[in-house]
Amino acid sequence: MEKKYLKLNDISAYKLSFNLSNYVWGIVVKWEYFARDTVGKQFVEAMDSISANIAEGFGRYSKKDKIRFYRYSFGSLNESLDWNQKKQRKKPVI
Repeated sequence: MEKKYLKLNDISAYKLSFNLSNYVWGIVVKWEYFARDTVGKQFVEAMDSISANIAEGFGRYSKKDKIRFYRYSFGSLNESLDWNQKKQRKKPVI
């Protein structure tokens, strides 16, 4: 019987976070300059960091190393939620 090895794209959290980061990018690039330059850059970086840390943890050999990067990913998720809330509250003043 042939062994089947887990691949990065088999991990649903990775695929979901990767697609979500691209979705957020598509939204942020349409914002006006000031919002994009301040909140938008931070939001996109935090979103990108979620899947990037899952990928980096997946490539590590020790369990302790893997867990460390998965925790970084969870921190980036919380950071993303914070940036999203900030953008929701910072409506343009006319």
